[in-house]
Amino acid sequence: MERSDILRAGAMIILFVIFLAALHAIHRRPAERPVSDAPSVSTPDDLSAELRRCRALGPQDAEDPHCQAVWEENRARFFGRPARPLLPQAAPATPSTSVPKGEKP
Repeated sequence: MERSDILRAGAMIILFVIFLAALHAIHRRPAERPVSDAPSVSTPDDLSAELRRCRALGPQDAEDPHCQAVWEENRARFFGRPARPLLPQAAPATPSTSVPKGEKP
């Protein structure tokens, strides 16, 4: 056997081992999670109840300001913003150093 044949056979064996390792990694099962006896049903909150009420109104909910506020809060919760709008914070009071137009400092 020549040296190139031995290297070729070694490369094929290494590729075969890599292929088997990849198959093993793909088909590996995740660890079993323990099943709890507690029910996983979430308790409905006030927003869910209000959304159901507004949905039952039908086309009239477009004019209902309360339902509009409920839908806006639901959108805010969905997009990850705070569910209730925060009050705007006032900017810290700093003395003004601006010079009026036409005057030189």
